[in-house]
Amino acid sequence: MTTSPALSARGICFGYSDDDVLQSVDLDVRAGEVVALAGHNGSGKSTLIEILAGVSRPRRGAVRRDGDLALVVQRPRVPDSLPLTAADVVRMGTWNRGARISRVAARRLVARALERVGMSESADRPLAELSGGQRQRVFLAQGIVRAPGILLLDEAAAGLDRESTARMQVILHEEAARGAAVCTVTHHDDAVAAADRVVRLERGRVV
Repeated sequence: MTTSPALSARGICFGYSDDDVLQSVDLDVRAGEVVALAGHNGSGKSTLIEILAGVSRPRRGAVRRDGDLALVVQRPRVPDSLPLTAADVVRMGTWNRGARISRVAARRLVARALERVGMSESADRPLAELSGGQRQRVFLAQGIVRAPGILLLDEAAAGLDRESTARMQVILHEEAARGAAVCTVTHHDDAVAAADRVVRLERGRVV
C-alpha cells in the first residue's frame, strides 16, 4: 500500500442553509485499501461522497484526486422509456474523456464486468425489465468496468440479496488489491467489518 493518498479531503464544510451538514471533515483514502464510511442517517455520508466525487462543491475546503474516478450511487433514476440494455449501461462506464478504446476492447471489458457481478445472462435485457437489485449490480459493473484508480460507492448494496452483497464485498477487495482506492458508504455490519478502515461520521463530523 502506498503512503500517498489517492484521494484526500481537507477542511470540508458543506451546508444547504445556515447550518453545515459537514463540518471541517478531513479524509484520506489510499491506493490498495477499502474505507467504509459509516454513521447514522443524516450524518453527512452521502454528501461527503458526492463532494469527494466532484458532484457537489464544498462551501469550504479542498479535495485532491490522484487518478481516474468512478462513482456508484444508490438506485440511480433512469427512465424506463430509455431503450438501454444492461450491456449499454455498463458500456457507458468505458467512456473516458481524453482516452478512447476500441469497440472490441470495450465489448471485452463489458462482458468481464457483467460476469464479475453475475449479470452475464442479462447483458441484452432492457434495463427497464430488471429488478432493483439487478439494476444495482449493473451499475456496479459500470463502476468497475474501466478499472478506475478511485472507486466511490454510495449505499451500492441497497436492494441486493445476501449473496450479491457478499459478491460485492469480494469485488471491492479485488479492486483494492489491483491498486484502487475504494471508499464506500454503508450501513451493513458485514461491510464495515470487512473494510480495511472505518471512518464514522456523526452530525457532520468525523468521530
